[in-house]
Amino acid sequence: MENVNIKINGMPLSVPKDATVLEACRLAGIQVPTLCYLKEINEIGACRICVVEVKGARTLVASCCAPVNEGMEVYTNTPKVLDSRKKTLQLILSTHKRACLSCVRSGNCELQKLAKDLGVEDESYYDGENVEYDIDDSAAHMYRDNSKCILCRRCVAACQMQKVGVIGPNDRGFDSHIGCAFDLNLGDTSCISCGQCIVACPTGAIAEKDQTDLVWQALADPEKTVIVNTAPSIRATLGEAFGMPIGTNVEGKMVAALRRLGFDRVFDTDFSADLTIMEEAHEFLDRVKNGGKLPLITSCSPGWIKFCEHYYPEMIENLSSCKSPQQMFGAITKTWYAEKEGLDPKNIFVVSIMPCTAKKFEVGRDNQAAAGVPDVDVALTTRELARMIERAGLNFTLLPDEAFDNPLGESTGAGVIFGATGGVMEAALRTAVETLTGEELADVAFKEVRGTQGIKEATYHVAGMDINVAVASGTKNADELLKKVQSGEKQYHFIEIMGCPGGCVNGGGQPVQHASVRNNVDLKALRAKALYDEDEAKAIRKSHDNPIIKEVYETYLGEPGSEKAHHILHTTYVKRGL
Repeated sequence: MENVNIKINGMPLSVPKDATVLEACRLAGIQVPTLCYLKEINEIGACRICVVEVKGARTLVASCCAPVNEGMEVYTNTPKVLDSRKKTLQLILSTHKRACLSCVRSGNCELQKLAKDLGVEDESYYDGENVEYDIDDSAAHMYRDNSKCILCRRCVAACQMQKVGVIGPNDRGFDSHIGCAFDLNLGDTSCISCGQCIVACPTGAIAEKDQTDLVWQALADPEKTVIVNTAPSIRATLGEAFGMPIGTNVEGKMVAALRRLGFDRVFDTDFSADLTIMEEAHEFLDRVKNGGKLPLITSCSPGWIKFCEHYYPEMIENLSSCKSPQQMFGAITKTWYAEKEGLDPKNIFVVSIMPCTAKKFEVGRDNQAAAGVPDVDVALTTRELARMIERAGLNFTLLPDEAFDNPLGESTGAGVIFGATGGVMEAALRTAVETLTGEELADVAFKEVRGTQGIKEATYHVAGMDINVAVASGTKNADELLKKVQSGEKQYHFIEIMGCPGGCVNGGGQPVQHASVRNNVDLKALRAKALYDEDEAKAIRKSHDNPIIKEVYETYLGEPGSEKAHHILHTTYVKRGL
C-alpha cells in the first residue's frame, strides 16, 4: 500500500495514502475525540468535535472525513482547537436534557465523558430556548427521547445500514430532529426492532424499554415459579458490563448471579437451540426429500422475521415454521417441564435473557402460547440483566462459577454457537448430514460458514447430492442475498439469516461500547470466539446427541415434526405492509 509523509504535532509519520487525518492520528497513538463518527457507518463530520488544525488551511478541519496528503502538517491540541471543541460541546449541551443522574446511559455516555475530558463544567453556558419533545414509546422494544438527542445521526446511519431506513432528520435549523417520515410514531412504521440504533447512539436518547420491574415483581410473588433462560451469546458479552475483557466467557458467574437474584430455576436457551435444530433439520430434510418450498430460511432471528414480513412477504413460505429458541424454551417449559414437575403453566413465569431487542416484540406475537398462556412472559436484554445485578448489589467479578440447573440446562456445542453468525447453519448441518448419510461425522466443524463476513456460501456433497447453503448477517446483506435468489442468479437449499451484523453477539440488546472501541476492535469476532471455544470444549457437540432432547422426544413429543411437536414448537407469520 502506498504511503504519504505527514507531520502530526511536529512528529514525522508515514501513513497509508487513503487514510483520513483521524486514522493517521490514531496510528500515531493520538486519540482525537469524536462524537458522530462510527467507522464505515457514519463518517459525515457533522459534530465538529474531531476538528484539528492543518497548516495552510483557513478553517479547522473535521479529521474524521479529511484525507491525508503528502507534506500535510496537523496539530491536534492547539488553543484554537481546544477552544473550538469546548464551545461546540457547550452548544450541543445547550439543547440537551441534562438529567444525567437518572439517565440509563449515565456512566456510559459518550457526551458525558466528553464534557469531563474537555473540562466543560458550566453546562448552562449557552442556555436559551429549547424545543419540547414527547417521548415516542409506541414500539414494543424501545423509546426515543429527542430531548437527549444531539443530532449526530448515528442512529439514522445504523438504520440505513440495515436497509430499513425508517428514521431520519426532520425539519430544518433549530427545529431539526430525528424521527420517522411525516413524524409517524415508530410503532406505526416498518421498523424491525433490531435495536442497532440503540447500540449506535452515544447518549440516552434511545434505549430499550426496561422491564426489570416486572421481573422483580414476579420474583417477589410466592405463587410464581420464576424460570430464567439465557441465550448463547449472553455468556460472551455480559462481562463487558462489569469491565471484563471483550470475549470473556462468564457463564459460571452469570448462573451464580441469576441464582442470587432469586430465580427458582436457572436454565440455558442452548437447550432449546438444540431443540430448534431437531425440528429445523427435520423440516429441511422433509422439504428436500418431498419437493417442499426451497430454499428453507431459518427463523431464529425475530428482527429478520419482521424484515421478511415487511419487505419480502412473498418469501414467507420459505421461512422455517419453527419457533425461535426463546419461544421454544418457553413452550417446552410450560408443557413438558410443567407436566414433569407437576406445575401449573399459569403459575410459571418465564424470563429470557436475550442479546436482542426484537425479542421483546417476539414475546407478543400471535401463535406463541403452546400451553394456553404466553410461552415467554418477559424478554430482557443483556443490559437489563446487568442493571438487575447492579441493583441487587452483587459484585459480579467476585462471584463463583456455578452450573445451570437440570434438565433444561443440558446443551451441546451445537446449541452454543447459535450466538454467532453461521452458527445455526453449522448446528443444523451437523444433524442433517448425519441423518442423511446414517454415518457419524469425523469432523463436526463446518468452518466455511463461520466468520464475520456479511455473506458466506458453501456447497456440501452429502448422500449423493450437492447441498448449496448461504449465511447472511444484517438485513442489508439479507436484502442483497434474497434479490439474487429471486432473480435466479443464486440457487440455494438452505439459508441462515441473522437480523444483526455478526449475529446475536452483535445484537441490539448487547452492552453498549464506546465508539472508540467499536471503531478499533472487532467486537463480533472476539465475542464469537468465546462461543466457538466453548463448542470445542463440549463433550457433546451435536444436538441430536443431547440426552435430554432424546428424553423429550421419547416421552413426550414422539419424533421431530410430529403433530404434537408442530402444535408446541412451530408457528406462523404475517404479511405486513411498509
